[in-house]
Parts: sequence; structure tokens; C-alpha cells
Amino acid sequence: MSRTAEVHRKTKETDVRVKVELDGSGESAVSTGVGFFDHMLDQIARHSLINLDIKASGDLVIDPHHTVEDVGITLGQAIDEALGTKEGILRYGSATVPMDESLVMTSIDISGRGHLEYSLQVPAETIGEMPADLVEEFFTSLARSAKMTIHIRQISGTNPHHIVEAAFKSFARSLGEAISKSERIKGVPSTKGTL
Repeated sequence: MSRTAEVHRKTKETDVRVKVELDGSGESAVSTGVGFFDHMLDQIARHSLINLDIKASGDLVIDPHHTVEDVGITLGQAIDEALGTKEGILRYGSATVPMDESLVMTSIDISGRGHLEYSLQVPAETIGEMPADLVEEFFTSLARSAKMTIHIRQISGTNPHHIVEAAFKSFARSLGEAISKSERIKGVPSTKGTL
């Protein structure tokens, strides 16, 4: 069964379309109007091996907040939908990724409960044209709508770009592991019988 989904979210502030193929090869086509954000979304696809197609337009004349938040919501919904019953998935994933002086660890539990623990200390107000505080906003929105627990911990780092990119890459590697399937897992990996 193909683990794919397509979600469209349209509000007065944004218009977001997301397609995901969980069993992909890391291909991406991303356009949000926020260059650094596009680069980070490409990292998610490339390092999780999920194929992503994301098209977003929003009220960037105000600021990128609504666009980044709504992409997080829509991407999370698409991942959740594509996971279906979640039978056979590993459920947990964890990765620690370096980028030069920066080192970031992410752990994920596809738990059915959306929650984010976040400890990045980004020493800049913006990276490119993206406000640094929107990194947390993105992951908060994604965690809630994908119904997964995400812990992101910065171990070291001084360069804002490196810290954030290491976070997105570690998230991607963790996600790729958590969504992968094993023939050894029968049914849903939970004593409750549901996630």
C-alpha cells in the first residue's frame, strides 16, 4: 500500500499544498517564497528520504510567520495521513547531526500526541529573510498536526545557519527512522493497540 498523501490548506492568509511520499528517495520541489525556509524543507526531504512537493503562497508583505506556521501544519497533516494505521512502523527515531561547530540531537516518537521540546539558542534575529523564532514555530505546528512528540536539543554551536540546518537535518534523519517499517513489527507498536 502506497504511503502517500496530499493536503491543501487555504486561509485568508495563506494557500498551502503539500504532497508527501514516505517511501521515496528524498526528492523535493519546494516553493514558499522564503528562501532559507525552502532550503530547510529540502533538507527534510533529502535526509529523511521522503519525497516532498510543497507549494505555499502567503502574506509575506507582512512577514513570513503565517506561511511558515501553515506549512508546518499542512506538512504534519500530510505525514499523519500518509502513515495511515501506523502498523509496522518503528515509531521512534533519533539522530545527532553535526554541521561544523554545531551539533544538534533530535528524537521523535510517533505517539499520537503532539508535543515539542526545543532548546536551540540561535544567536541571530533572522537567517536570510526568515526570523529565527519561526524555527520553533514550524516544529511546534508540525508536531501538533502530525501528532508526534519531538525533542530538539542543541549540544553545541555558534553560527545561526549551522545550528538551524543541523536541527533540520537531525529532525529529518529521526523522522526517516521513525516512519520506516519492519517486518518484525506486527500491528501497531503500542501496548494500547493504537497510536
